[in-house]
Amino acid sequence: MPRPTLTLSCVVVIGGGIFGTSTALQLARMGVSVTLINDGPLANGASGRSLAWLNTARRRSLPYHRLRQAGVERYRTLADQHPGADWLSFGGGLTWDADDAANDIPAICRYERDLGYQADLLSGAEAAKRVPGVNGAAVTAPGAILNPNEGWVDLPSLITLLAEEFVALGGTVVTDAGATSPKVKDGRAVGALAADGRSFAADAVLLATGPGVPGMLAPLGITIPDESPIALLVETAPLDHPLKAVLNTPRVAVRPTPEGAFYLDSGWSEEEVVLHEDGTWEARPSTVQGLIDAAQAVLDPSPALSVKAVHMGPKPIPGGGEPVFGELEALPGCFVAFSHSGATLGLIAGEILAEEIALGLRHPMLDSFRPERFRLPEPARA
Repeated sequence: MPRPTLTLSCVVVIGGGIFGTSTALQLARMGVSVTLINDGPLANGASGRSLAWLNTARRRSLPYHRLRQAGVERYRTLADQHPGADWLSFGGGLTWDADDAANDIPAICRYERDLGYQADLLSGAEAAKRVPGVNGAAVTAPGAILNPNEGWVDLPSLITLLAEEFVALGGTVVTDAGATSPKVKDGRAVGALAADGRSFAADAVLLATGPGVPGMLAPLGITIPDESPIALLVETAPLDHPLKAVLNTPRVAVRPTPEGAFYLDSGWSEEEVVLHEDGTWEARPSTVQGLIDAAQAVLDPSPALSVKAVHMGPKPIPGGGEPVFGELEALPGCFVAFSHSGATLGLIAGEILAEEIALGLRHPMLDSFRPERFRLPEPARA
């Protein structure tokens, strides 16, 4: 098969999280000249405060499942390339729900198995045997789903690794640039303009600023629906504990860290974040303690957890929940990457977007996630 030829030579990537860094590296590997611009240090946004659970669990659309499955596979390849890395683990994922009328765990397990996704329905006692560090008594009566192929990644560590290769290949990293926006000429994106007045010319631009993407496009008259909440992630102090898996339980999600600590989050705790009139956020001490208490209840042995840090900020969730990837029809040369599943899709999205940007392709795996799906229908003619 003949090798595709590059359709451009210079790209600006705005956003130093996992999508931006991954895509920038893939472009550099293809021989494209790339400048990666961030408003602060790399990984200072959503990628730096993510639970970073690698999975395609529960119910979702088939195209979304397939894309996430490909994403997990890329991490398996990465794990083979970095044996023994403490920032990437495939210790599995264990999920159970509250014991109420909404509990659908057995049916969800069947759904996953029907897709070929590895899943086992376990009782609490079975879960305690299969997943060291789990309190089997906390598992509700319908049972828990064990997905042995799942894992987690420490995104700041991965971003550092990718950025080092990117720079070694000749890529340019610009940090602490402040707010940066796409530069438009004659209806096309032609580079980026930083807050300090620096201008960066390019043949194409990728906006990979997580929950900042909709706000960057709004002044250009382009609407990307946004449902991003303010997320709360509690980081505990390091301790010695046998848990290696990611837990998703009714009151808390628990994920180990490379330092031997835990990251904790949940849906209910997000709802308790206090939003002040000046735009700042606050986590109530009772909310933080609630996550600590919930984690201690699902772990065995129950550890004496203490809080090392509390991380807060917008969690990127597009309208409708599914990702937004690809070139904007309303602004040629401008591509976007906006998704809740940044960790799982980080590598595969960078790979596909780089091909679309540099080779002018439209990858079929992104067809369901293109920004034009939000286009308002044209009024019917009389």
